[in-house]
Amino acid sequence: MKLQATYPFYLANQPEQPNADLAVTEKYTGEVATRVALADAEAIDRAIAAAEAAAEPMARLAPYERQAVLEHCVRRFRERADELAYALCVEAGKPIRDSRGEVSRLIDTFRIAAEESVRIGGEVLNLEISPRARGYSGMYKRVPIGPCSFISPFNFPLNLAAHKVAPAIAAGCPFVLKPASRTPIGALLIGETLAETELPPGAFSILPCHREGADLFTTDERLKLLSFTGSPSVGWALKAKAGKKNVVLELGGNAACIIDEDADLDDAVKRLIVGAFYQSGQSCIKAQRLLVHDRVYDPLRDKLVAATKALKMGDPKDEDTFIGPMIDESEARRLESWINDAVAAGASLLCGGRREGVMLQATLLENVPKDQPLCADEAFGPVSILQRFSDFDEALDEVNNSRFGLQAGVFTRDLYKVQRAWDRLNVGGVIIGDIPNWRVDNMPYGGVKDSGFGREGVRWAIEDMTEIRLLVIRTP
Repeated sequence: MKLQATYPFYLANQPEQPNADLAVTEKYTGEVATRVALADAEAIDRAIAAAEAAAEPMARLAPYERQAVLEHCVRRFRERADELAYALCVEAGKPIRDSRGEVSRLIDTFRIAAEESVRIGGEVLNLEISPRARGYSGMYKRVPIGPCSFISPFNFPLNLAAHKVAPAIAAGCPFVLKPASRTPIGALLIGETLAETELPPGAFSILPCHREGADLFTTDERLKLLSFTGSPSVGWALKAKAGKKNVVLELGGNAACIIDEDADLDDAVKRLIVGAFYQSGQSCIKAQRLLVHDRVYDPLRDKLVAATKALKMGDPKDEDTFIGPMIDESEARRLESWINDAVAAGASLLCGGRREGVMLQATLLENVPKDQPLCADEAFGPVSILQRFSDFDEALDEVNNSRFGLQAGVFTRDLYKVQRAWDRLNVGGVIIGDIPNWRVDNMPYGGVKDSGFGREGVRWAIEDMTEIRLLVIRTP
């Protein structure tokens, strides 16, 4: 299987190939795998104008018509699953088994959106709350917010784009999407599939472009919502520039996982391996800080180190590979320096720590000082740290001792501790008996503090992409 030599961008539903200026590399080898059309400011402006013109036709689509578009995508993604997985493996360096998993989630997200597209309703309101309101009744419905701007990240190029695109179609909102310039192919294949449908002209544009050329995605007042997934520094800067439009931010994290004294250690280790090292740890909810009860710390550490050393690192196209490349060598060098800094500050390296080019070994450390980046910031790579605790409530405090707050995992069988964790942890989601990485695509997902605000998950994204319109009727 091979990628095409070039890929067009999509402007107002149509493919355009004005150039092939964006080189997309195979992340494992560093070789150019394909070239993609790069949008300039003029193309972005045309796309926004087309989205504005498409707002009314999109809003007029009947729910069953929106559902038909989404169901077409589900069918075509199933037919093209191998092609989508291969493209993802090449452009993102994601191991092929994990790439297939992301394709299945892409399909899930569009399938859920198809179901939700015919459920967008409202409510009848009782307004007769006092004598002056006698004879008044009310109801509201949800209407599309209008043209939307989406910016998606490199680490889940298919499914995180889907979490913006599919709800927009379900809600009846035209959109312009900027995929990550390092991994644009998946989004363009989504665009190729959407171009097969009968969406109104201008309903969608998918435009790879450099960050410095994408200002209109944020500042243009014709756009009514900006949904951004990426780094906190970029996300908060975009919000400051977004003007009057609604903003949804899905940002970074340094998620913690508590392993209490009653945990099944063998089960916990199996899940922690996934939580720490799935797709080379390049996930905002990866299990970065592992808080382990004193009574089980030593056996869990030993089991986890042995399992980590057994992971195969190499070519992501190999079926047995678990650890693939990081997105580029500069990111691998950054994380290698964080490991070296932590060791110099007194941390103990339990395993891993070596880098060759874009490949960084799966790494575990303990006794990392709390002011070190590995403890305080987002690693976004195959490195996790172990910490001891003896008091469950102090462990909850330690989870909260972070500027981030996406999700947290808690391995415990104590119902009362479950309730305390849910009450006290200042995060967007608490996952019991599993890692913080766990997510399905119909649940509300998002964070607090520097991890952003707003929620994705199809139903909740549709709420952001619609507005309430009230009707009041007076009966004389």
